[in-house]
Amino acid sequence: MKVKDVKLFAVVGGSAAVTAAALGVAVLQGPASSVAGDMQTGATITQSAAPSTAPQEVATPQIKGPAPLPSEEQGLPG
Repeated sequence: MKVKDVKLFAVVGGSAAVTAAALGVAVLQGPASSVAGDMQTGATITQSAAPSTAPQEVATPQIKGPAPLPSEEQGLPG
């Protein structure tokens, strides 16, 4: 075996060991929600009755009729 091959195997093996350790830590880590379970956001909630009917708004266009084409979209005159 050449020294170059041994170095390549060492790099691949070391990378595999680091990857396996990182995956092991990620899998064995506890749930993150247990830490923030008792936190409060400080938001104020006000109870109110819901409206009996939703407001009906109708959209109306501001431009009536066809809009003019831009100059680069218009055909040749005539």
